[in-house]
Amino acid sequence: MTEDKRFVTKITPKSKDFSKWYTEVIRTAELADYAPVKGMMVIRPYGYTIWEKIQELLDKRIKESGHSNAYFPLFIPESFLQKETEHVKGFSPEVAWVTHGGEEELEERLAVRPTSEAVIGNMYSKWINSWRDLPVLINQWSNIVRWEKVTRPFLRTTEFLWQEGHTAHENYEQAQKETLQILSMYQEFVEKELSIPVISGKKTDREKFAGALATYTIEALMSDKKALQMGTSHNLGQHFSKVFNIRFEDRNQNLQHVYQTSWGVSTRLIGALVMAHGDDSGLQFPPRVAPVQVVIVPISKGNWKENILPTAQKMESQLKNSGVRVKLDDREEFTPGWKFSQWEMKGVPLRLEIGPKDIEKNQLIAVRRDTREKESVPFDSLIDKVPHLLKDIQKSMFEEALKFQKSNTYQTEDYQEFKSIMDSKKGLVKAYWCGNSQCEEKIKDETMATIRAVPLIPQEKRSSKKCICCGAQTDTLAYFAKAY
Repeated sequence: MTEDKRFVTKITPKSKDFSKWYTEVIRTAELADYAPVKGMMVIRPYGYTIWEKIQELLDKRIKESGHSNAYFPLFIPESFLQKETEHVKGFSPEVAWVTHGGEEELEERLAVRPTSEAVIGNMYSKWINSWRDLPVLINQWSNIVRWEKVTRPFLRTTEFLWQEGHTAHENYEQAQKETLQILSMYQEFVEKELSIPVISGKKTDREKFAGALATYTIEALMSDKKALQMGTSHNLGQHFSKVFNIRFEDRNQNLQHVYQTSWGVSTRLIGALVMAHGDDSGLQFPPRVAPVQVVIVPISKGNWKENILPTAQKMESQLKNSGVRVKLDDREEFTPGWKFSQWEMKGVPLRLEIGPKDIEKNQLIAVRRDTREKESVPFDSLIDKVPHLLKDIQKSMFEEALKFQKSNTYQTEDYQEFKSIMDSKKGLVKAYWCGNSQCEEKIKDETMATIRAVPLIPQEKRSSKKCICCGAQTDTLAYFAKAY
């Protein structure tokens, strides 16, 4: 029996080199690989299946909230970006340009979509004429290109996949309601489907999206105690509508500019799954987004093809018919132990083992990936037991991640203690901040920590404290962390 050693070779432990572990586990588990163009990646079938599940589950929520999907062009005329100087300033170092069509030089350069506010703004100016045309609630699933200098698979790549919502409203209040509703939807989605707890809040002016009136974010703590921005929702106000002249006749027959929002999450969510749940044995996927929820491994002893395989095949069929994403691993060229290692590496939530003794007892052994707990399951209880176990794994993974977040969240009013935490412990630190960008910049320069979010808690419910940096009186509490 020959054995390919790809999956049984030990990967670098997380505690030894988190960055190396991250890259190794992604490539070894066949989520993605490096593309020929620097900074780009190929999302392999196993990884793309996760993105398809994310699309399916999130798209359902987007449509149920009244939004429709559309598609806008990949190429954006340079003049569109130049109309919005703040937008260009925010993205110009990362924009990829098309200068030729075939052998002919273009009269105007075309930007490869870094985001779609400009081209969508142009179209909305044609489509919106009256208050009766509002609100416009459109989302698109697309690819984005930003010429990043430092890249890492899923977290930051030159090209990535995402959804971007773009809406237009009659007034600020409606736009703000939309912005916060989407933020809440993102939080519910990430926590329920990905089993990753997040904090939500507002970005500072230094950290907000270029051209936005305000940016709101959900942030998660990865298992190396760095924060990751998981998704953002922007209230654009009338900034882009004035640039692109998106006007409508209001209910009093006066011309007004619309109020807009934009919001999105990307394939970065897959990187978050890896970093939040993975361990030294590889990936751990929550059942709701796992490409394979259950793997059946028949123990290849003796005359197993006649004595064990038919039972395993019957179980696979039963589970498939009940809606479980199940894989029967009946390969002859690998030992059961090698298969166990491979499917652990690939993060399959539940493994079912069937051997000769199990056949005699009319049972199988169920092994959880998250806790590695084993239990015997009678054959006639399988269809009821598996969904129960998957549901429990989903819940347990969230609770474990929440426990980690809470145990690595600190609060301090002393700047020296703040610096000590960032230096030795990392994690999230709650501290009061005066709102001055100079203090924000000083903290970043001295600790590498940035303000991840200002919680959306009514200010009157907070007692006045002193800024962690300058000591000025303030009632603004912020979450700080080192981040990706």
